Amino acid sequence: MIARNRLLCLAFAAVLPILGLASRRYADHLPWFVAQYAGDTLWALLAFVCLGFAFPRLSGYRVAGTALAIAYSVEISQLYHAPWIDNVRRTRLGGWVLGFGFLWSDFLCYTAGVALGLMLDRTLLTTGRRTRMSKSMIDS
Repeated sequence: MIARNRLLCLAFAAVLPILGLASRRYADHLPWFVAQYAGDTLWALLAFVCLGFAFPRLSGYRVAGTALAIAYSVEISQLYHAPWIDNVRRTRLGGWVLGFGFLWSDFLCYTAGVALGLMLDRTLLTTGRRTRMSKSMIDS
């Protein structure tokens, strides 16, 4: 059975926000492409890692699908502007979690971040024997 290393997930969850914030703060010192897209990519990777921590026995593909659904939903929610949600977005934490404005390019960043999470999951985060499991074993 495959199990995710929760301690390693926790370590990633601690480091990724720091890297994401640093990519914004020090954007002038980074290549344009990295400064422009690293924050959103790392945000999606963080969503993957946090879900992997919360559900250590869930398959990487299910974690990836859920992380993508959350990330895409948050991006689509940025099309909605009501005073109450815009007030939440104006707070520091609200802005970090919900974002500010809709961008099509963010979907690519989220996909790249979750794909990176899936690669990390396959190489670092999971332990145990990988076997072909029946659907009933995966769902339990």
